Amino acid sequence: MLWKGRRQSDNIEDVRDSGGGFSGGGIQFPSGGFGGGRRGGGLSIGGLIVVGLVLWFLGINPLVLLDGSMGGGSTMGGGSQAIDRPRAGQHDEMRDFVATVLGDTEDTWTEIFKAEGKRYTATPLRLFTGQTQSTCGFASAATGPFYCPNDGKIYIDLGFYDELKQKFGAPGDFAQAYVIAHEVGHHVQDLLGLLPAFNERRQQLDKADANALSVRVELQADCYAGVWGHYAEKKGLLERGDLDEALNAATQIGDDAIQKRMQGYVVPESFNHGTSAERKHWFKVGFDSGDVNSCDTFSTAKL
Repeated sequence: MLWKGRRQSDNIEDVRDSGGGFSGGGIQFPSGGFGGGRRGGGLSIGGLIVVGLVLWFLGINPLVLLDGSMGGGSTMGGGSQAIDRPRAGQHDEMRDFVATVLGDTEDTWTEIFKAEGKRYTATPLRLFTGQTQSTCGFASAATGPFYCPNDGKIYIDLGFYDELKQKFGAPGDFAQAYVIAHEVGHHVQDLLGLLPAFNERRQQLDKADANALSVRVELQADCYAGVWGHYAEKKGLLERGDLDEALNAATQIGDDAIQKRMQGYVVPESFNHGTSAERKHWFKVGFDSGDVNSCDTFSTAKL
């Protein structure tokens, strides 16, 4: 991906030098739910996204975690390896990369929203190492990248990219950009009112149906990531093999692929992000069309 020398976003919060204050494993949630969600009657959208977006890569049923029937921690095996922030004066290429990709998503979604008579509000992205606090609760490196609707921010421990390459077999800078674009896709859903609608709807569903609805939300974020990729290609930013990197990443992080890798078998009713084929398909739909309207993953006939 030809990203060097391009505009970088100013919406980067780099807290990798700050201390922790986090103890214990797993994910913690504020009492009473998130974002004005009803108390005691299900998880609000903030909590759901933090759990469901253990994000992309754990293949765990988030509703199991909500019921408290699983202990803390993740199936990724100890979490990602922390990447130390370079010392003063050293060049921090990964931060530059993230800031550049985020900046390009801002430019792309600003134009798309403008064409529809809407205003795009950029999401800040927080870089952390090990652990951090969000308004959706504490996050650790094992949580994976996620979007928190409560504060409208994306959270990434850069060590996750080592996991993506080494454990999931998905190397490449465009695969890394796909991670960011997917989380930005959730922010777009939030701005369009889709995440609040999802939260309201899922509270009325049983676990299996809520999982199925979660899959549609995640696949739409994949499609939105593909829409961004479409415009990145039009700008001449993609190199030979970049699209294959993203499609490979989508394949490696499908619920079926993860469950088969982790436990040797799949449980389709527990899928909450989509199969490898579905994730790859919807990214490609967005990439080929460049049209937000093509990302209607909520129509039954399209799954």
